[in-house]
Amino acid sequence: MLYSERLRVPVWWWVAALAVAALLAAEVHMGAPGLRAWLPYVILLPLAGGVMLWLGRLRVEVLGDAGNGGSSDGPLFRVGDARLPVSVIARVAEVPGTAKSAALGRQLDPAAFVQHRVWVKPMVLVVLDDPDDPTPYWLVSTRKPAEVVAALESARASR
Repeated sequence: MLYSERLRVPVWWWVAALAVAALLAAEVHMGAPGLRAWLPYVILLPLAGGVMLWLGRLRVEVLGDAGNGGSSDGPLFRVGDARLPVSVIARVAEVPGTAKSAALGRQLDPAAFVQHRVWVKPMVLVVLDDPDDPTPYWLVSTRKPAEVVAALESARASR
């Protein structure tokens, strides 16, 4: 494992989600007697927590060779369930948070693979050199783009 990161949701999102769930549950609590008064708390608070966990599930990883968790094709760049052999990467670049809207807006190729998380500002651009793949590049959110670029460059150099 050359690099691993999980794109968790910020703490203040948790606070906001649980506050909204508690407020909705309190509204029902005020109008329903007995068991129905507490049922919304039992349902909505865990549901809000589950949604926050689900939103923060994405992992960005650079895996080494087959002996270190990679594939038989060599090192891998893995984003969620998507896998990309490092051998098909032409170049890698950082996309600062200030250029994110342009990269996701007018400059975005519709055939690109995008894993965007709104709470993570910087991104990494991974340009592909694979004639069999119609995807021109991957655009992936990451909190530490310099480390992802360094790990990918290191994996490319070691293959």
